Amino acid sequence: MAELDRRYAQSTPVGRTEAGVIDQGLRAYMIRVYNYMASGVAITGVVAYLVYSLSFVQTDAGLQLTSLGQFLFGSAFMWVVIFAPLALVFFISARISSMSVGTAQTVFWVFAALMGASLASVFAVYAGESIARMFFITAAAFGALSLWGYTTTKDLTGWGSFLFMGLIGVIIAMIVNLFIGSTALQFAISVIGVLVFAGLTAYDTQQIKEMYYAGDDGTVTGRKAVMGALRLYLDFINLFLLLLQLFGDRR
Repeated sequence: MAELDRRYAQSTPVGRTEAGVIDQGLRAYMIRVYNYMASGVAITGVVAYLVYSLSFVQTDAGLQLTSLGQFLFGSAFMWVVIFAPLALVFFISARISSMSVGTAQTVFWVFAALMGASLASVFAVYAGESIARMFFITAAAFGALSLWGYTTTKDLTGWGSFLFMGLIGVIIAMIVNLFIGSTALQFAISVIGVLVFAGLTAYDTQQIKEMYYAGDDGTVTGRKAVMGALRLYLDFINLFLLLLQLFGDRR
C-alpha cells in the first residue's frame, strides 16, 4: 500500500483541481481499507482451518478432540480463546491514536488470527461445502451493500442509532438464548442479525468514506484505514456467521 501511495503522489500533476486530488486520494484510501479488510478475512480463514485441523480428528465415532483441541476448547482456556478477540477490539479502539501505522496493522492482523482460532469450531459444526457456499454468498452480498454505501447520495447517518439499538438487542437476545436454548429465538436472532449487519455494512462504508480528509498526513490516513478495515471486517464476519446459522448444512 505504501507503493500505491507513492504512485498516487507521483501521478498528481501540478495544477490538477482540488476535487480531482480528493477523488484520487479517496480512491487510494478506500482501496487501502478494503485491502486491510480482505487480508484480515484471509488470515482468519487460514488460521481457523489450521486450528481445526490440529484440534479435531475424524474417527469411527465421529469428530474427536486432540490434546490441543482439548486444551483450546475443552478446558478453561476456552474462555481466553473466545474473549481474546473482543479484548483486542477494545484495545485497538482505545489506543489507535497513539499507534504507528505499522503497529496498528500488526495488531489488526493479530486480532484476525485470534478470531480465526475462536472460529475453528465452525468447521466441526458445518460441512465444508456449506461453509464455502455461505462465504461466497456473504462476499457477494457484502460487496453489493458496501458498493451501495459508497456510491449512494442518500445520507445514512440517521441509520446509526437505529442499527446500534438493533445490535444491542441482538447481543442481549443471544446472551439470553445461551440459557434457554430456544431454536425459535435463535432463528429470530439470525434473521434480525442479518438485517442489522447488512445495514451496518452500507452505513459503515459511508462513514469510512466520510472519515477521509485530503489534508491528513500519511500516519493519520493509515490509522483511519486500519479502523475502517476493522469495522468492515466485523460486519463481514458477523454477516457470514449469521447466514451460516440460517442456511448452513450441519455435519
